[in-house]
Amino acid sequence: MAQRYNSFGSYIRKKFGTIVYKVNVDAGFTCPNRDGTISTSGCIYCNNDSFRPGSCKPTLSVSEQIKNGIAYIKKRYKAEKFLVYFQPYTNTYAPVEELERLYRDALSELTVIGLTIGTRPDTVDEQKIALLESLAESYFILVEYGMQSIYDKTLEFINRGHDYATFLKAVDLTKNRGIFIGAHSIVGFPTETREEMLAMADEISNMPIDFLKIHQLQVIKDTPLEILYRENPFHLFEYEEYLDFFVEFIERLSPRIVLQRLFATAPDSILVAPQWGKSRQEIIRDIEKRLELKDTYQGKKLKVYV
Repeated sequence: MAQRYNSFGSYIRKKFGTIVYKVNVDAGFTCPNRDGTISTSGCIYCNNDSFRPGSCKPTLSVSEQIKNGIAYIKKRYKAEKFLVYFQPYTNTYAPVEELERLYRDALSELTVIGLTIGTRPDTVDEQKIALLESLAESYFILVEYGMQSIYDKTLEFINRGHDYATFLKAVDLTKNRGIFIGAHSIVGFPTETREEMLAMADEISNMPIDFLKIHQLQVIKDTPLEILYRENPFHLFEYEEYLDFFVEFIERLSPRIVLQRLFATAPDSILVAPQWGKSRQEIIRDIEKRLELKDTYQGKKLKVYV
């Protein structure tokens, strides 16, 4: 079956001529929404254990994490090329000198061909982007900005600590610098209608965004969102409902945008809701089946603004 969406795996294989694996590292960063700079409570849905791999331990140095990660992946998958993924919390939230040391240390491994840097749009500036631009001259550099939503009402609801204009400013600062730009979006907030969520695909398609991660909202243990949900349960995507929504979303999404993630999968041990009871492979298979059933594909209903 021909692929009906622009997947990260296919893009990377085409670009580098081989499979490239990510090595996740925790560089010990915090977040301005947790350390008191903006807030101490963080985003209401955030529990980093929901996306931190077990191999990603901040007690080890970044170099040790990378060496361990590469050794494990090489042994299991016979991989030869790697991207170092600075994942938990805010990975540009430090002085530029410290960032340069960390990033260059990560790139010093001969089999590392680039970096993926997860961060907030309110923690970059011209100096930091200039650093990434210089690294991008020799390496694949992807900065992933947590957008979450294009609606300020939602960003206020989740205690994000910045508005949508801040995200747009960061993207504008980063574009045309040789740096790949990624965005994270979460769909399913009770502050948004289904059409408002779908409209994000139209908006994103008209930005200089190269990569996109889409997450359905999940309620995770030990978060303010869990308290809200238990006190006053709100609607979350049911499984079949999400499959239909996702298909409609990517129909409106530019086919040039690479999809890095199609859904969220928090560990069952900390997931409150929704409980789908599906593995990653089952969800991917069902998404592909749904696209085939509807005979549709990414960008089929793309809206182009002149």
